[in-house]
Amino acid sequence: MTNLDHGKFSRVTTMFHSLLALTVFILFFTGYAIAFNTELWWLVELMGGNQGVLSIHRLAGFALIALTGFWVPYMLLRSASRSNFRSILPAPSDVTAFVQDVKFALGRADERHPAARQFAGYKADEVPLISYIGKGVIWIFTVELLLLMLSGLLIWRKTWLIDFYDSQSVVMAFVAFHGLLGVIMLMGVMFHTFEHGFHPAFYPVEMKAFLPKEHTPNFHGDPDDHETTGIERLRRKSSWRWATNVMGVLVVVGIVSVMMASLEYGGYPVPDSLVFDEGSVLRTIGINIGIFVLLVGLVLSVFGNVLRARYMRQRRERERPTERTPAADGSGSTRDDGPSEADD
Repeated sequence: MTNLDHGKFSRVTTMFHSLLALTVFILFFTGYAIAFNTELWWLVELMGGNQGVLSIHRLAGFALIALTGFWVPYMLLRSASRSNFRSILPAPSDVTAFVQDVKFALGRADERHPAARQFAGYKADEVPLISYIGKGVIWIFTVELLLLMLSGLLIWRKTWLIDFYDSQSVVMAFVAFHGLLGVIMLMGVMFHTFEHGFHPAFYPVEMKAFLPKEHTPNFHGDPDDHETTGIERLRRKSSWRWATNVMGVLVVVGIVSVMMASLEYGGYPVPDSLVFDEGSVLRTIGINIGIFVLLVGLVLSVFGNVLRARYMRQRRERERPTERTPAADGSGSTRDDGPSEADD
């Protein structure tokens, strides 16, 4: 068994992951339509103008708070979930793996740490399911989302903050902080989309993120009976190479454009105002490319759920008892229990 062929999410986690992705994508679309008002004018018009965009952004923010309010108690109160929670806590071995990888990058170590070699053909007992990199991604996303929710609530009514602090500068600092987190998270979501949608073993979508692990087809044999993990038998889709190259370019252009736009508008790495009146052709193209990358991520998320629904329907049909052909003497039909779980 390898890290490629065993599930990683429970049923509830797959649902939470899909709803969280949908909410975050909507927040990005609306948030950047507000920030880059000139470049994304079509997105603003599509969502009912500035007031419509702001309303959708706030509704999505409420949805994110509600999802988080459900998820945190769910993870902490259920015993099974608490064990999953413990598995993402940083451990001393993570520090060891990080140090070895830094040494490898500097030419001071012969090889990377096994924790950083997932998907590289190692057996499951040789590498952790969640590496220190995966743990870092989870905690960075968690902290960013928490800070985005808090800062978003604080700038909901700017007049309240101005009255409370008796200063407009403090309010703009909260706005800039909210934008800074948005820019950082935008980069993370773009890389996350590229990493999990265009990995040669998963392209075009990593089904482990959408299919509950109890329904993920697993290898049930003895891994010691095999000299390799079988990864060498995987075949890449013919469209993988060009699709990956195109998406790689779009991801880089999108990230650089958003960063450069923030620089040009004043205030690094975030603009010092929420609505701008300037615009340029290159900046408009770059920012729209970034929005296109986010749209690809949203489409892949929906596609993963469509594939999950189709797989589950096919699985139910295989497991459903079927009618046998009536006997030749007309003694009636009998039922066939169909293929067993082991036949899958």
